[in-house]
Amino acid sequence: MNLEFPESVVEDGTPAHGRYVGRIDRIDWSGLRERPSWLWRKLRHKRWHYVGLGHEEVFIGMAIVDVGWTCTAFAYLFDRKRRRLLADWSQDGLPGLQAGVSDEPLTDARAWFLGPGARLELRHQGDDSLLLHVRTRGLRIEAQLDLDAMAPPLLAIGPIESGIAHATQKTTALPVLGWAEADGQRFDLDGSWGAVDASNGLLARDTAWRWASAHRPDIGFNLQQGYFGTQENVLWLDGQPLALGAAHFEFDAARPLDPWRVRTDDGLLDLVFTPEGARAANRNLGFAASRYVQPVGTFAGTVCASNRATPRQVSNLLGVTEDHHSKW
Repeated sequence: MNLEFPESVVEDGTPAHGRYVGRIDRIDWSGLRERPSWLWRKLRHKRWHYVGLGHEEVFIGMAIVDVGWTCTAFAYLFDRKRRRLLADWSQDGLPGLQAGVSDEPLTDARAWFLGPGARLELRHQGDDSLLLHVRTRGLRIEAQLDLDAMAPPLLAIGPIESGIAHATQKTTALPVLGWAEADGQRFDLDGSWGAVDASNGLLARDTAWRWASAHRPDIGFNLQQGYFGTQENVLWLDGQPLALGAAHFEFDAARPLDPWRVRTDDGLLDLVFTPEGARAANRNLGFAASRYVQPVGTFAGTVCASNRATPRQVSNLLGVTEDHHSKW
């Protein structure tokens, strides 16, 4: 991890390349020396806030995405006992009119979506927490994620393949209070964990990645293989973030509910992921397309703080993997 935290995601006209520990107030690309046209920025500037919430009964995923020329949002609730989705909602809209994603990733963050029969919001509150509000057909969520009690978050910044720059702020194991309702059932979310992915970049038209994320207070990690290289690969052990090497995902794309192997080339993480179920979406509009699957399940295996450290056994660690390609 880089020792000096940057004041901005841009330094001397270029992305402040590196992995850092801490919060940044705002992700602002206006200082880049390479200044794309207004139209290029409008088409390629992507922002999103994603939240994952989980405990022994459910896993919840929610995202609000500003693609520049359009926006989209989704929310789902997966019942881990019955191994099926009780709610799976998504909708598109017009950026600025129906949705917005702030350049502030955590402090002063706000992401919102308004559509027919739907209202979603993730908003920072003065007590240093994030309020998650979801009202859609079939799903209601009221949850509060405690930022004041969180372990040090990751800030990753860097240039990217076929685009210009990207930055992401990732958290681990945020304490959660609240509830969710789906399929006539109410779930108590008190004592569950939450993780936030706030990302903002000038991305390529074709962008693909594989991703894994799992969190609880003693162990958490975030891994990505794709357009951002190793930048956002991090392991939290007892709340302390450690940089990881390149991630490798071994799985059958045609059978995403079969086990996955997820590992890093530095030998610090080697896990098997056993899916319990998945959310998937495939869309092709010609000028734009997306293929997405996000299995929910548990990880087991070993992680290490260093090559000289004793391997630490991991079992029953709840999280997700993802195989995603977008033409946007």
